[in-house]
Amino acid sequence: MEWELAASSGAHLLMWIAGIVVVLVLIGAFMLGRRIQTRESRRPTPEEQPKMPEGGPVHEVREYREPDEVPQDGGRLTPHELHEGYGTSSTHLSESQDPEDHRKDDGSSFGSGGLGS
Repeated sequence: MEWELAASSGAHLLMWIAGIVVVLVLIGAFMLGRRIQTRESRRPTPEEQPKMPEGGPVHEVREYREPDEVPQDGGRLTPHELHEGYGTSSTHLSESQDPEDHRKDDGSSFGSGGLGS
């Protein structure tokens, strides 16, 4: 009976110590978060928020583009010889902007939504 009481009081003491450690860790985390928050830049005021453009919202532009042809003289085309310059796409506006002209007549199994036959 004496050992049971001693064991229960030891466990009781360990639980209290563990609880105090958890509370101290939480308080330390809160204080660290507040310190980091004070170093951050302040939040913008409502007057500093972005405004809508004068002409209203900007909409997506849809246009059909065609690639520039690769020369057929057998030589290689390096990035510096591209039409628009290094790292930009060599395309130009298509003559027809009608969506019907740019639809493929035949469906393929990749991306067509069909059964792939």
